[in-house]
Amino acid sequence: MKPAGLVGILLVVVGVIALAYGGYTSFTTKENVAKLGPLEINKEEKRSVPTGPIVGGLCLVGGILLLVTNRKS
Repeated sequence: MKPAGLVGILLVVVGVIALAYGGYTSFTTKENVAKLGPLEINKEEKRSVPTGPIVGGLCLVGGILLLVTNRKS
């Protein structure tokens, strides 16, 4: 198989995964909610970094185009 075909398959897989998940968890924030003398109440929250559906769609379309043009040549 040609390298363009492998890149096309990889882009299709990445595009499908990006559209399915929509983002990934990357970091946790810790926020001080209340402080009463020596007693502290903290809140931890997991934040995610969104990967837009546009990125997933572009990867998917780009992979399909690479696969189609790879078959013609």
